[in-house]
Amino acid sequence: MATLPKGRVQAQILSDDIEAYQALATMADYDPRDPNTTLEALTASYNTLRADEAALIRSQVALDTARDKLAATERRFHTQMLDVKNQVKAQYGEDSNELAALGLKKKSEKKTSGRRGRGGAAGGGGSGPGRP
Repeated sequence: MATLPKGRVQAQILSDDIEAYQALATMADYDPRDPNTTLEALTASYNTLRADEAALIRSQVALDTARDKLAATERRFHTQMLDVKNQVKAQYGEDSNELAALGLKKKSEKKTSGRRGRGGAAGGGGSGPGRP
């Protein structure tokens, strides 16, 4: 028996093969010499094909379920950690080492806003030097 190519068969080609198999099943006098091409051998492969498709669908559903469960667990854990950070801030203060240990910046380490007032004459509009 020749080695089979790897990878999936294109959907249209497989659909055509299934239609041909169903047409072959109507041929009462089909009697091949190759035992691999008998209606019984083809029927066994067709049944295996359908069983494997069903198994794939069940596996995909299980994967989707596991992915959804993991996402929910991640969200729950993340929400808990946000709550923990708030609790540590409330218990130890915004400038504590305990807060820094959780990966947050201490209040004293945060940069202050670099914004400055307009300064100068009222209605100056912030024009730069050299402009009237």
